[in-house]
Amino acid sequence: MIRAPLRMPVECWSSTTDGDRKEGTATANVGRQWLGRYGKTDNGVVTVTTLWADERLYYPLHAVPYTPARHFPKGRSDPGFATKLRIAAGLARRATQAGVDFRAVAADCAYGDQDGFRGELAGAGLPFVMALKRRRGTWAYGPDAHTPTDAARELAWHGPDRPGDWTAVSRTFRDGHTTTWWAAEASLGWWGPDGTTRLVVATTDPDTLPEKSTWHLATNLPRPGSPREADTAHPAADLAEIVRIYGIRNWIEQSYKHVKDELGWADFQVRTDRAIRRHQTLVNCAFSFCWEAGPPPTPANRPARPARPERGAPDRTTRHAGPSPYAPSAVG
Repeated sequence: MIRAPLRMPVECWSSTTDGDRKEGTATANVGRQWLGRYGKTDNGVVTVTTLWADERLYYPLHAVPYTPARHFPKGRSDPGFATKLRIAAGLARRATQAGVDFRAVAADCAYGDQDGFRGELAGAGLPFVMALKRRRGTWAYGPDAHTPTDAARELAWHGPDRPGDWTAVSRTFRDGHTTTWWAAEASLGWWGPDGTTRLVVATTDPDTLPEKSTWHLATNLPRPGSPREADTAHPAADLAEIVRIYGIRNWIEQSYKHVKDELGWADFQVRTDRAIRRHQTLVNCAFSFCWEAGPPPTPANRPARPARPERGAPDRTTRHAGPSPYAPSAVG
């Protein structure tokens, strides 16, 4: 958790789950479950992973395979069973215990929508910036906002020259180009600018709130000048910083392309839990070594690389960033 002045680079700790198809039932941790890599439920192994990132680079921290309940004698009530969310919360605590400093935990709506997960982080004294599903329902009186989208539509907007409740924020990408987004404090239920949890909406167009370029973010970082600023150990964060932190989360998607497509994350021919963990550790070590081996190419000298299909997904293609499979792409 970063406690340095806000002028220091923003660093975030990001958690996610992803899965890889595996046949049969003999492999440890295998089960029929949602595989984010393929966007469907199938037989496979799912791993909870964490990543440290700033605007320059990203490093893997932890990887823990999720063991489905069917592998335990008492199923979900077994003392040894842990949900993906519980594993992720534990990894956040392990990161701080290991001395890993970060400004905030960042995660997508698969985690952000879970009240229990956010509560565990807050209880552990960890700051977070997490996405919410746009239609996440909250109890409210009839005329009040019931979803993050409803809350966003209640904000005043009269165009770029009269932005009303919205503030222009600039997003800078690694290749140097910038784009203007708009961000605002919204209120939904007990969430608000001065509440324990803030609801921040960021979008390219406050008028239409396009689904692909609108974020609904929950954070426990206090608003500058709010009553909570003096009551929390977390430095205050303005709208631009909240947007910046969540933008860094995109690194974890880039990381997956590297470890899966180039370093063979899912290409293990072992079956025991220990062997799977060793394989994943070796892949993460190789990934980290490649970062240390030399600087990534700059956009100016980065030649094009032909796209090739992902493993196990012949109908989808992934374009890599350059001659080194570990060079960052444009993320901001």
